[in-house]
Amino acid sequence: MRFEDFGLSKEIMRSISDIGFEEPTPIQAAVIPLIMGGADIIGQAQTGTGKTAAFGIPIIEMCKKSGHPFAIILEPTRELAVQVAQEIDRIGSRQRIRVLPVYGGQSIENQIKALKHGVDVVVGTPGRVIDHINRRTLSLSSVKIAVLDEADEMLNMGFIEDMELILKTIPEERQTLLFSATMPQPIMLIARKYMKEPEKIRISPKDVVIPQIKQVFYEVREADKINALSRLLDVESPQLAIIFCHTKREVDEVSMKLGQLGYNASALHGDFTQARRDEVMYKFREGMLDILVATDVAARGLDIKNVSHVINFSIPQNPDSYVHRIGRTGRAGKSGIAITFVTPREYRHLRLIEATAKTVIDKKRLPSAEDVLKAREQNIIKDIAGIIEAGNHTRYMKAVEKLSGSHSFADIAAAAFFAAYGEMKEQPAGEAAVTKGSVRLFMTIGRKDKIKVADIVKSIASEANIPYSKIGNIDVLEKFTFVEVPSELADRVIRSVDDMIMKGKRIKIQQAKARTA
Repeated sequence: MRFEDFGLSKEIMRSISDIGFEEPTPIQAAVIPLIMGGADIIGQAQTGTGKTAAFGIPIIEMCKKSGHPFAIILEPTRELAVQVAQEIDRIGSRQRIRVLPVYGGQSIENQIKALKHGVDVVVGTPGRVIDHINRRTLSLSSVKIAVLDEADEMLNMGFIEDMELILKTIPEERQTLLFSATMPQPIMLIARKYMKEPEKIRISPKDVVIPQIKQVFYEVREADKINALSRLLDVESPQLAIIFCHTKREVDEVSMKLGQLGYNASALHGDFTQARRDEVMYKFREGMLDILVATDVAARGLDIKNVSHVINFSIPQNPDSYVHRIGRTGRAGKSGIAITFVTPREYRHLRLIEATAKTVIDKKRLPSAEDVLKAREQNIIKDIAGIIEAGNHTRYMKAVEKLSGSHSFADIAAAAFFAAYGEMKEQPAGEAAVTKGSVRLFMTIGRKDKIKVADIVKSIASEANIPYSKIGNIDVLEKFTFVEVPSELADRVIRSVDDMIMKGKRIKIQQAKARTA
């Protein structure tokens, strides 16, 4: 099945191509023709199966622009409402379909203004939708399609009566689409009461665990998990990673330890204020954070396109959670890696997950300290090869020729590596060896920002007004840098360098976790 087989308009096909969809997912292939044919749908599918586009594409294709809502989509959380609205907006960008997310915590006056100007698709949380209905700022009398997305989550959050109230407000001559990962009895009662001979589509976990996701596990003792995680992050060098933990306390501990080790990580769980949650999600989505440490509940509904790695720091408590978690990677046809830490006593539980999800999770050996060093060397080789291919090195040819009179080319190249990347030391994973009397600082800038050791030295020396000779070992990694300074100068360096601009990027600097050598 291809998108071309659905008889979609040229505008929709161009939007699908712009977004990067290559072929329909199983849920899209199953329901798009049925929705286009006017059927009510009950779709049982997990997060990560592409269900937003499954109902979004036909809604945009059939939308009649009248200035009044053609479709309403109910979501359990504000994050989902925003994400779904953004995807629907992208699908309808060429038809100039007006999509509006409505949810609590945002100015209702701004939403009222947008509604007065005319909206084609409303995506909202039940509480805020009812608020607008009661204020008579939102009329659903023209709605032709109603979508209950993540219906079981809306049930869990106590929205069952709100869902029914909203459905009663919409004319009966409509299509009703219900999507849910599970089908508890109250959801089935709503389906029987408010839907007309719905087509039932179920996407099995086997279809959800898509081939693009490589699944592996590592046997790790509980006490060794942080060291194991550190080694994997160094070797895998993920673009964006989500690390799942069971509890809020564990999330805080793992996030804190990663920060102390110099990783660009942040926590996300239910104790966060909405403002703090929004800030963390914005930074992660924009690549300002590399690692998100979260609970299952906090990560529910997240749809970040470039997550390359999902790491189960704690093994999921049930097979459904495993499928939900790993569905955060491998999005939009891209590949992804799902890594699970398993303690010896959790093997039976791992086998249950494999059997239920109808998948195979391969066992792998943890990378050694030597593997970490080799990974770093490979990154340096890649950097240097890129410089040579781009021809950015030619201005230094005369200097090399002068040096070649008294030194070998190998020595010259190795010395240049040292000047650019600092000292390469093999050390235990997860620990930072620091010269006695010095403090190791972490800076949020690295090789990907085209930063060199010389740049770091000059910036620190000039900003903190300290001699070059006082700056110790500098270790420039892919996304961040470690630098040693004397203990008595650490506070001055942090105050002077924090928030400064280097290579066009505002950087942060803080003390990293260290042990004396």
